[in-house]
Amino acid sequence: MLRALIFDVDGTLADTESAHCAAFNQAFAEFGLDWHWDEALYTELLNISGGKERLLHYWKTTRPDVRELDAMALQDTVARLHELKTAAYERAVQDGAVQLRPGVLRLIESAYQDGLRLAIATTTSPVNIAALLRTAIGPDWAHYFMVIEDASTAQRKKPDPQVYRQTLERLQLPASACLAIEDSANGLQAATGAGLATVITPNSFTAHHDFSGALRVLPTLRDTGIADLRAWHAQAAAPRPGAHS
Repeated sequence: MLRALIFDVDGTLADTESAHCAAFNQAFAEFGLDWHWDEALYTELLNISGGKERLLHYWKTTRPDVRELDAMALQDTVARLHELKTAAYERAVQDGAVQLRPGVLRLIESAYQDGLRLAIATTTSPVNIAALLRTAIGPDWAHYFMVIEDASTAQRKKPDPQVYRQTLERLQLPASACLAIEDSANGLQAATGAGLATVITPNSFTAHHDFSGALRVLPTLRDTGIADLRAWHAQAAAPRPGAHS
């Protein structure tokens, strides 16, 4: 029986990635760097979960000047860049640059009213989550979610399943009683690695990913209701014909 929905944030609840990319570029300019991430490069960099991890990966693999910094200076620089990026992203969200994806708010409200437990399992920062959902849902956005696991609580980023395992532990539910909703291959791998049946809603940055193993792949959640999720979850839990008990 379905008892909880667990949502990813970036790309799943909202099309945030264009705003994130623009915020990174603004941070680079503020810091005096001549770096620029276009959409194609950023799409590739999204294979690395976590903003700081993405910065470090890019710097180490494409910018030879990283060798000029010692480890502490490198970490400090990445941390400062990420602070500037987070501030730029917050401003963009407050200015209305990011909207919830079609059907998301209706599904959250319906699930809450239906008595399902709701949770967030993401590798983004608490500041980014609050900026997005405070603007999109309102100041009381957090009351919808029984559990929020994020970059501050799960150190190992997706595709590692840590954030989902911690979410399940705090929900005090088995994976078999929950559905994950994701948008990327890394998210799918993290969720299924924790034993979760997973519904995927790709976006323009993740449409090319391999979603083998997903319970459903949907363009949006616009036409998806709680009854649909319950039915799909029941199908996933049902024993396959010919399976031995």
